[in-house]
Amino acid sequence: MTAIEHTEARPRGTRLPRRARRNQLLGAAQEVFVAQGYHAAAMDDIADRAGVSKPVLYQHFPGKLELYLALLDQHCEALVSTVREALASTSDNKQRIAATMDAYFVYVEQEGGAFRLVFESDLTNEPAVRERVDKVSLDCAELVSPLIVEDANLPEDQAMLLAVSLCGLAQITARYWLGSGRQIPRETAKNLTASLAWRGIAGFPMQQGQHG
Repeated sequence: MTAIEHTEARPRGTRLPRRARRNQLLGAAQEVFVAQGYHAAAMDDIADRAGVSKPVLYQHFPGKLELYLALLDQHCEALVSTVREALASTSDNKQRIAATMDAYFVYVEQEGGAFRLVFESDLTNEPAVRERVDKVSLDCAELVSPLIVEDANLPEDQAMLLAVSLCGLAQITARYWLGSGRQIPRETAKNLTASLAWRGIAGFPMQQGQHG
């Protein structure tokens, strides 16, 4: 059952403050884009899902791409905030890695499937979309990188490379876990992934002379 099938359309005619209306439209657009993908989705579908006329939708978003990008910005920012909060939750770097891994599992598990817009978009050939998708991965890695500099005694460029690897590991593993039906409890899945990541980092610092 898709997000559209199990959610009732909103009643028409209700006047809302502009911010509340915008959030309502973004919520309806998320349901449609996640269920249908960008190319198959239509502004008519989104307006119907939100329970508004199409002119009302266009008052807030001039076109489908602008609506999609606004939604993408919202959920990219949510992921970066989730990772930032995970890193701030403890001063122990081993636990920080575990919390970061868990942040990705929590993110993909959120109701509504918003992560699909970020990591499984059918519009990555659009430069504005690709820019945002690439940026969210780099932003998360930049949050993790200083911990690797601190813990593994590596130069910043090498630490950033490893941070990108760690975030990629977390993202792909979390998506696989969700797609396979969450047969392993989230806590176990997170701990396994965090253990792999931490054991890799614990193998550093490299021997003198290998940094060049």
